[in-house]
Amino acid sequence: MTVHDQLPSLLLVDDDITFLQVMARAMRKRGFEVYTADTIANTERLLKKIQPDYAVVDLKLQEESGLTLIPIIKTSNANTNIVLLTGFASIATAVEAIKLGASNYLCKPADADEVVSALLCKPAAAEALNPGTRLSVDQLEWEHIQKVLQENNGNISATARALSMHRRTLQRKLQKPPASVSLEPDNQ
Repeated sequence: MTVHDQLPSLLLVDDDITFLQVMARAMRKRGFEVYTADTIANTERLLKKIQPDYAVVDLKLQEESGLTLIPIIKTSNANTNIVLLTGFASIATAVEAIKLGASNYLCKPADADEVVSALLCKPAAAEALNPGTRLSVDQLEWEHIQKVLQENNGNISATARALSMHRRTLQRKLQKPPASVSLEPDNQ
């Protein structure tokens, strides 16, 4: 195999092992050489061996934030196209991911075709993710919680203390984002 015949390399990072295996298989079928990791530490070890062309990183990695991996991956290969995956859409985390160097942000559940599309499309601009509109009270609360959660590196207990909220109440709120949370700016 010559250099020109090499498949594009893809790093998948997610703590959900089943999702990781299914996505890896699907991405191999789509022409990628796939490497997987389930923790930040495993990702750092892997990055000593590879410099991926693409990376898909889950926002929530057990008790750690996938946001911390974006600059680490970019240090390995400044040209790596990174997509941040999350189960909970938030403008605050989307903007932060783009500012750190991610090319795109994708909400779960996402299938392999959506991931490929996000990897190959034009990078998002952080300014485009800032809301230019009125947000509902639920959306404002969600955004504030996400911002405080991010400031506390994903630590639920510290976030609950900072918000003067019971931990269980915060967990319930995080499990149920407002139905109208959108990453699209309003053009009205």
